[in-house]
Amino acid sequence: MDYKKTYEEWVENCTREEKEELLAIAADEKEIKERFTLPLAFGTAGMRGTIALGISNMNVYTVARATKGLADYVNGLGAAEAERGIVVSYDTRRMSFEFALITARVLAANKINVRMFEDVRPVPMCSYAVRHTNAIAGVMITASHNPKEYNGYKVYGEDGAQMSPEATAVVVDFIDKTGYFGIKLADVVTADRKDIKGKDGFKLNDYITVIGKSLDEDYYAEISKLSLSPEAVAAEGAKMKLVYSPIHGSGYVPVTTMLSRMGIKAEVVEEQKNPDTEFSTVIMPNPEQPDALKLGIKLADKISADVVIGTDPDCDRMGVAVRDGNGKFTLLTGNQIGALLLDYILLRHKERGDLPANGAVVKTIVTTSLADKIAKSYGMTVYDVLTGFKFIGEKIKEWEQNGKHTFMFGYEESYGYLSGTHARDKDAVVASMLFSEMVCYYQYKGKKLYDRLQEIFETYGYFAETSKSFAFKGLDGMRKMADIMEKARTEYFTEFAGIKTVSKLDFKKRVETFADGKTAPITLPETNVIKYTLGNDEWVCIRPSGTEPKLKVYVSVNAKTAKEADERRKAVLEAAEGKLL
Repeated sequence: MDYKKTYEEWVENCTREEKEELLAIAADEKEIKERFTLPLAFGTAGMRGTIALGISNMNVYTVARATKGLADYVNGLGAAEAERGIVVSYDTRRMSFEFALITARVLAANKINVRMFEDVRPVPMCSYAVRHTNAIAGVMITASHNPKEYNGYKVYGEDGAQMSPEATAVVVDFIDKTGYFGIKLADVVTADRKDIKGKDGFKLNDYITVIGKSLDEDYYAEISKLSLSPEAVAAEGAKMKLVYSPIHGSGYVPVTTMLSRMGIKAEVVEEQKNPDTEFSTVIMPNPEQPDALKLGIKLADKISADVVIGTDPDCDRMGVAVRDGNGKFTLLTGNQIGALLLDYILLRHKERGDLPANGAVVKTIVTTSLADKIAKSYGMTVYDVLTGFKFIGEKIKEWEQNGKHTFMFGYEESYGYLSGTHARDKDAVVASMLFSEMVCYYQYKGKKLYDRLQEIFETYGYFAETSKSFAFKGLDGMRKMADIMEKARTEYFTEFAGIKTVSKLDFKKRVETFADGKTAPITLPETNVIKYTLGNDEWVCIRPSGTEPKLKVYVSVNAKTAKEADERRKAVLEAAEGKLL
C-alpha cells in the first residue's frame, strides 16, 4: 500500500479530533510521505519517535500495534507465561501515561496479567520489578534524554535486560502481521491517572493491578546493600553540600529518598523538581549537556556546594559537575564518571578485604580503555561488549548461571552505570547514591574528588574521549548513513591525524584486519559498527543509531599531559570526520 492510501486509511479510521491533525496536512505531500511511508522501526531497543499521527510516529495506534505483537509473542509461549504477566512503567514525557495505559489495556484484552505502576518510575525500577515479580517481560514508556517531542517504547525480557535480538525478531514478526486499527482494548474502572496515583494493589480490571510503594521499598532495601562507606557517610553526609536535579524527570523521589536514608543532605533544584512534559528549563533533558546542569551549578555556587548531580527523565543516566583545581565547576564526561566510580568500588572492596578473585568489569566497545587499566590494577577481568546495556545484562546472567565471574561494575560512555545485579539496565538511582557516597569518602579522607581524578590520570595516563553525532533527516537519511558505513567498510584508512592505524574491526563481517593484511575473527555478535585501533589504547569508532537516523563518531586517545591529550583528541576527531563524512 502506498503512503497516500495509508494516509487515507488513517483519516477514515481516526477519531474526530485526530482527523483534524491529519486533514491539516492534506496539502503537504512531503509531510504525508514522511509520516506514512515507513513504519516506526521496532528493534532490540524497542521503538522511539516523535509524537504525531502516522505509521512512522509514536501514537496510540503504533503503541497498540506493538503491544499486540508483544501479546501474541507472550501467548505463544504458553498460558503460564501470560499468567506471570508484564510490568508496565512510564516516565514524565508527553503521553507517557496514556501510552502506558493503552499498553496495559491491550495486554489485558489478550488475557495477560499486567502490573502497572501508580505513577512515574525510572528505568531501573522497571527492570528490577520484572525480576522481582517473576514477570515474563516489561515495557517502559520513555524516550530517555531525547527532546520533548519524542517518546518511546522499551521492552524487557524476563531477566530484566532489554529483550534479546532473537525474541525481538519474533515480536517483530507478530507486529508485521498486525494492523493499526481494530485492536481490542480491555475496559478499565478508570482511565484517570489521579484515581490511580498512590493506590498500591488497586485493580483496574481482572488483569491489571496497580503497583507502587510495596515494590519501591523492596528496591530501596536491595540497593541499600550496595553502600560501601557508611562510616564516611555518617561523618560527612550531613555537612556535605550537594545539589541534585531530576531535570523534571522520574528520578526525584527515588534519588532523594535514598540520599535522605543514607544521611546525605541534598539541595534540590526547585525549578526542575517537578515533572514537566515540556522540560521548560532546558534545551534538552540530557545530563550530558552543560545546559541541563546550568541551574544546578547556579544553585551550587549560591550555597557553596562542591558537587552537582543530574539525572535524565527516565533516570537511567547520570551527569555530574564538580569543582576543579581552581574552584570552578567542570562537567565530567561519562567516561570520567565511570572511571571514578569503578576505582572507588574496587578500592573500597579491596580495603574491606572482600574483593573477589574472580571479579569482572563490563564496558562497551566505545567506552574508554582507562577502565581496563584501572580494573586490571585491582586484578579484575575486563570484558568489552557491544553498545547497549542489554549486553552488560547478558554477562551478568551468564555469570550467575556458570559462576565464572562475580560482576563488579558495568558502564558505558553515554552516562550509564550499574553496580549490583538487582537490575539489568543502567541505574542512575544507584549511581547517584554511590557518587554521593564517594564524595563523602574522599572528603572523609581530606581529599577533593577532582584531585582523585587527577591522581588516576597521573597513574594510568591522561585519557581524553569525544563523540559527535550527525543527524540525517528525511526519508533518504537512512540511505546516507548506509553509504557512509559502506565507505568505512570498504576502505582501509592507514592513519588518523598522523597516527598510524593498527587494525580495522568490522563488527558486521566479524573480522579484524591488520595493517599487514592479516585477519582475525571477532567473537562478539554481528552489528553494524566499524572500529579502528591506533595502538596505545587509542581508537576511532563509527556506528549508526539503532532507533533514529543518526551516525555517531567516537574517538579515544591518551597522552602524558591533559593538554596534549586534548589536542590529540581534537585532531583525531577532525581527521575522522574528513575521512568518513
